[in-house]
Amino acid sequence: MQSSAISIREKIGYGLGDTASNIVFQVVINFLLVFYTDVFGISAAAAGTLLLVVRIFDGITDPLVGGMADRTRSRWGRYRPYLLLMALPYAGLAVLAFTTPDLGDNGKLVYAYITYTLLMTVYTAINIPYSALGGVITEDTTERASIQSYRFAMAMVGGALVSALTLPLVNLLGQGDKAFGYQMAMAVMAAIAALCFFICFWSTRERVKPEADAQTDNTGLVKNFAGDFFNLFRNSQWAIIAAATFFLLVLVAMRGAVTPFYVTYYFQSESLVSMFVTLPMLAGVAGAVSTNFLTKRFCKVRLFNWSMIGVVVTHAALLPLGRDQVYLALALAMAANYVHMIAIPLVFSMVPDTVDWFARRGHPKKMAMAYSGHLMALKLGLAFGGASAGWLLGYFDYVPNAEQSERTLTGIVLIFAAGPVICTLITMAIFRRYRLTNACIADGAQTAQAAELSTPSPKAAPAASS
Repeated sequence: MQSSAISIREKIGYGLGDTASNIVFQVVINFLLVFYTDVFGISAAAAGTLLLVVRIFDGITDPLVGGMADRTRSRWGRYRPYLLLMALPYAGLAVLAFTTPDLGDNGKLVYAYITYTLLMTVYTAINIPYSALGGVITEDTTERASIQSYRFAMAMVGGALVSALTLPLVNLLGQGDKAFGYQMAMAVMAAIAALCFFICFWSTRERVKPEADAQTDNTGLVKNFAGDFFNLFRNSQWAIIAAATFFLLVLVAMRGAVTPFYVTYYFQSESLVSMFVTLPMLAGVAGAVSTNFLTKRFCKVRLFNWSMIGVVVTHAALLPLGRDQVYLALALAMAANYVHMIAIPLVFSMVPDTVDWFARRGHPKKMAMAYSGHLMALKLGLAFGGASAGWLLGYFDYVPNAEQSERTLTGIVLIFAAGPVICTLITMAIFRRYRLTNACIADGAQTAQAAELSTPSPKAAPAASS
């Protein structure tokens, strides 16, 4: 495989795209539910159903966007144009989603469904091409891992900023009016997100050219999209990555959803909730940056397995902690997110490796479709993990704003610590069948290149006898 070093400037520019995505996405994950219930006045049950329904619908739209992006042709490439065209709609819809028009109960719910659905649809329309862009900046597998490490480091920076600044901005800009404060805080962050997308567009280049057989075809387009999507599941290595991603994101959503309950009720330290969200995110930045250096020395598959062992050990160490060991729990949570964020860039860098592997077996390259399916697995993991946290809290008899029973406290600890251990062990079992080590990828690329060089070109072929 030909090596092609990508400049740090371009890697940072690419990473700013996920800073943009994460600025809005983290606000949605961490604050949209409480905004709907406490500010907009939607019931908790209705808001929870809304979040689940829209995320499932959003997953269905992923293959359509992936198919469109793979068929896009422009002077800017296949995927970069979406960053330019969707940045402002993305920012505008983010503000509308956190706007509170004076409507009745049914009107509020309808408004929330419409604005959140549109926001997530535009998020899909910009994030899938953005993800696919990481696979066509270079074909070098080590550089791909490096690019993804920058991406997720920048994503965690965006997430940490959101965690630390959202509520102070709401209070500062709202001056006691939370509805106006959320709207203005979202306007500030959405403007920053749009600017980051513009910088990402101008900083990056698509170097891997589309195949000749991947030209835009408007005949039976939906049928072609469906064929491309279902063809993904014939790619065994991609299916392994998608399944592993699902369980890794169940872990993220479950742990994230129960963190406020864990800190507030188990440790009786509500004031430390923000610290438990922000500091592990900063540790995740360090983990993602570490991936950039570690992949230069170790095989991606081996490094992924080591990081999974670290996730199991750090979460298991949380289980026996007493209720007076809050700072030890914080340190372990930071260590857990550090090793976890070593793995996440690796998973995303493996997606284009699976596309290349499948292409060497005679199938067309569909980079955006592969990432759309991968993102769908991610979103389903988030939806199932968040829902599981709620279901399990109910099973363990959680009572809001009250002193919890020993059974409930034990359940909260199990969700926060044992849930991730189980998800990680399942991920490790799935990943045992993944075969695309660095050596395998290099050998496959050399074999494909040799076969291409040994095949005579049409111009060189002898004329047929009459």
